[in-house]
Amino acid sequence: MPPQPATVYLEDLSVGDEFRSGEYQLDEDQIVAFAREFDPQPFHTDGEAAQQTFFQGLAASGWHTAAITMKLLVQSVPLGGGLIGAGGSLEWPRPTRPGDTLRAHCRVLEIKPSRSKPDRGIVTTETLTLNQRGETCQRLVTQMVVMRRPA
Repeated sequence: MPPQPATVYLEDLSVGDEFRSGEYQLDEDQIVAFAREFDPQPFHTDGEAAQQTFFQGLAASGWHTAAITMKLLVQSVPLGGGLIGAGGSLEWPRPTRPGDTLRAHCRVLEIKPSRSKPDRGIVTTETLTLNQRGETCQRLVTQMVVMRRPA
């Protein structure tokens, strides 16, 4: 992958371009705190009770994994105008667990310049959120509004 400029605009992108984030370490306290506020289910808030659930142990909320992924993307995908979502799909093929170290790998799948708004386009990306073993904890395919370089 060639080095990317500090700020990337629509005309800088090509199908196949990749962005890789730094890492984010997740611990039990973070999982429980997020879940108590936003997804208060026993498999996210109580390690002992979680043993008797589908997850067979404490698991981060998928929304927590998504929020961490967003942070990693903002830090590693320098789109001019910001990361502006326009739709997509989200999958969690395996749970994120306490002690996992997450990283995001984002790849450009498609680029469509807008016909009606020449200052932007829609870029489809696939972002895999991987744990320290390289296992996919989340797959996000999203369409983003990406601005052209200002005149």
